[in-house]
Parts: sequence; C-alpha cells; structure tokens
Amino acid sequence: MGNEAESVPVVIAMGSDSDLGVMTKAKEVLDSLGIPSRIRILSAHRTPAEMFEFARNARDTGVKVIIAGAGGAAHLPGMIASSTTLPVIGVPVALKHLGGLDSLLSIVQMPRGVPVATVAIDNSTNAGYLAARILSLGDPVLAERLERRAADARSESLAKDATQQG
Repeated sequence: MGNEAESVPVVIAMGSDSDLGVMTKAKEVLDSLGIPSRIRILSAHRTPAEMFEFARNARDTGVKVIIAGAGGAAHLPGMIASSTTLPVIGVPVALKHLGGLDSLLSIVQMPRGVPVATVAIDNSTNAGYLAARILSLGDPVLAERLERRAADARSESLAKDATQQG
C-alpha cells in the first residue's frame, strides 16, 4: 500500500510518476517553509481501492491538507475530495492535447458539497503556498515565515522596478 503510518501534514498525490515534473514544485515550496510532506502515486483509475483507502484514512494519520495533481480526465482530486473532509487542492496537469484545459475543467467543476480548491494549470507552486497558508491558521511561526516570504517578494519586485526607473 503506502506510507499511511507516517504522520505528515501534507500529502502530494498524483496519478502517475509522469506528473512528478509538475508536482515536485509543491514539495519544494513546502520544504522551503519547513513543512513535512510526502509524495504518493495514487491513480483514480489504476489503483482506486488504494486511493480511497488513503483518502478515508488521511485525517487519522495526521494529514491536514492534500494536494492532488492530475491530467486528462483528472479525476484524482475530486475522487479524493469525495472520500475525505480534509482540504484538497487540485493541480491541473497539462498533457499533450488541449494544453491542460481538459484537466482544469475536470478539477474545477465539482458538485456542491465536494469542494476542490484549484490552482492554475501546472502551478503546483501555488498549491504548496495555499497548503502552507491553510496550515498557518494554527501555526503562528509558519504564519510569520509566510509574512517574511511575502515581504521579500515585495522588496524584490520594488528593486526590479527601481532598476527600470533609474
């Protein structure tokens, strides 16, 4: 099965290792903020029993937020969300055809009562930041790290503007 015994606040799930190039960006953000996470390969179509078991047990194993990336039919985020009440953040992954629009529409068009927060196509970086913001609600130290990160981004942007003005 998987690593359900490990207690991490964020799990980054994807249907295939072909999504790793996109989805590891979320892990990089979480790592940079000191948030433990792990990656799982859980296919809504190839390993549905394992996917459902993970989703149903995630809260009991200490998971607080799930980031789920998927391409094409993109059922993984919604199927996980249908089996847990934890926050699920969907990342549409672009495939060869349709540029990820199919994935975006599949993830964002969820029925009432089964929410999936959805970020832009291939933008697991923002999924990592959104997971961190959710976790920061109960963690003032993490909230301060995020405030510093935002202040640094502001300073960097202002410095770039200054170089264009001078």
